[in-house]
Amino acid sequence: MDEQGNVEGFGQPAANGEDSAPMANVLSQYVKDLSFENPNAPAIYQVQGAPKLDVQFNIGAAQVGEDVHEVVLKIEARGEIEGQVMYLCELSFAGLFGLRNIPNEHLQPFLLGEAPRILFPFARRVLADAVRDGGFPPLLLEPIDFGALYFQQQAQAAAAETGEIAGEGIGHA
Repeated sequence: MDEQGNVEGFGQPAANGEDSAPMANVLSQYVKDLSFENPNAPAIYQVQGAPKLDVQFNIGAAQVGEDVHEVVLKIEARGEIEGQVMYLCELSFAGLFGLRNIPNEHLQPFLLGEAPRILFPFARRVLADAVRDGGFPPLLLEPIDFGALYFQQQAQAAAAETGEIAGEGIGHA
């Protein structure tokens, strides 16, 4: 370690001028698609009661250029009251990430865990504003630990794969 506490060679340009330090940058964030439906207006505003909310998330990632990846955080929100749809809101909020020198084993965890964490506060605001602009109280989503969810899904997939392999062996002579 050097005097500043850095691991030697990590985060420092190589002596030959080649930059080999891992780097991740947010190049851009944008609304890719936004849809808001209020199918039962104006009658829905007369209905009293506590709404039932259903919110679903989906994350996608694709390489769109050399060292550039697009991550799309899709949020679908549905509000119902007394069996009637209050609103349907679908948001695809995306970001372009410049990634260099990221080891392959860290690429997918970054794209499906860390990148959505970076995008979420901005997507949350767009969704809350859309619901509020539709005449309803803003939908304020709690923070989500996308990294933990990613690793949980990986563990479940590994357990299922192990279980399937073990299960296939049961009953065979």
